[in-house]
Amino acid sequence: MGNRAVGQLIVVLGLILVAGGLLTMGGWLRWFGHLPGDIRIERDNVRVYVPLVSMLLLSILLSVLSYVIRRFF
Repeated sequence: MGNRAVGQLIVVLGLILVAGGLLTMGGWLRWFGHLPGDIRIERDNVRVYVPLVSMLLLSILLSVLSYVIRRFF
């Protein structure tokens, strides 16, 4: 991988981080972690939180993103 490709990859990853930060600051990601398949158990002294569906969705998104990045490079 040449210097140009590494530079482009860093720029793309930076733009993705900025977009994610802006979405978080704007409140657009409040639903993340509160989807219908996420397990949340709250007792007096114990809180157990297992975000199954949220992590599955994130995994699919990252897989598609990885495929697109590999396709261009």
